[in-house]
Amino acid sequence: MSESMEGMRHKISGADNLESVVRIMKMIASSNIYQYENLKVSLEDYYHTVNLSLGAYFRGTGSDVIFQKDVSKKDSNIVGAIVFGGDNGLVGQFNELITEYTIDHLKKLSRDVQIWTVGEGVHERLLDAGIKIAGNFKVANSVMGITPLVGDILLESESSLKIGEISEFYVFYNSYSKDLLYAPTHSRILPLDEKWLKKTTGFPWPTKILPEVVGDDIGTLLSLIDEYLFVSVYKACAESLIAENASRLATAQRAEKNIGELIEELTRSYQMQRKNIIDEEMFDIVSGYESIFSKL
Repeated sequence: MSESMEGMRHKISGADNLESVVRIMKMIASSNIYQYENLKVSLEDYYHTVNLSLGAYFRGTGSDVIFQKDVSKKDSNIVGAIVFGGDNGLVGQFNELITEYTIDHLKKLSRDVQIWTVGEGVHERLLDAGIKIAGNFKVANSVMGITPLVGDILLESESSLKIGEISEFYVFYNSYSKDLLYAPTHSRILPLDEKWLKKTTGFPWPTKILPEVVGDDIGTLLSLIDEYLFVSVYKACAESLIAENASRLATAQRAEKNIGELIEELTRSYQMQRKNIIDEEMFDIVSGYESIFSKL
């Protein structure tokens, strides 16, 4: 009986320790979500500024025709894509969902695909599906880690983008949703075609004084395009990290609830068993007392 009690105490202690770990993971996930959401707000402003600048450039220079011919390569049949996943566990179906979504969407394009992945989870699942991967990157673990990650992604894919091997370029990621927790989505970054140009030049300049391009027109354009590509991939990365941490937080909350219920059940069983032991000992004492005094 004592060994059983000791075993139950060991189980309760282990459950308490596991609950502490899960609670810490909850705190970390909550903190990350707060940081990434603040980052997202800033990104939206910056993204709008970059598009506003590109629109002002084309309205000011009137070089939209040259731009479409030189930058939007349509003679290639290769589609490029970046797929963002999660790496650090407790994310549920996070990687499976974005992998299935990516595969289904790319099948509709009916073209060769060149893919870069972020995270071992989506990397392994896409390989298992028979899709070749051009490169894989580790998931950023902090706000400070996003910039070098995006820089590495664009640097590795830069040669394909610049020489016109890729006709279209997409980013696939899970986007945070309060109702669904997260949902897979994608954005098309390239080509910068007529549809994109019409949307970009449609942004109204916020003041009555319109800007002018001074100096190197092409240099200014390339710098703006670089910023557009960077912030587009950056946004997808930040969205994916918010969704990943939201999934981890929800999983940790469920785990904490289950562990709490387990601790309560073990504690009740332990207390019941302890009560039974005490009752048995008291019964033995009373029985012995009655046996002694019955002989007097």
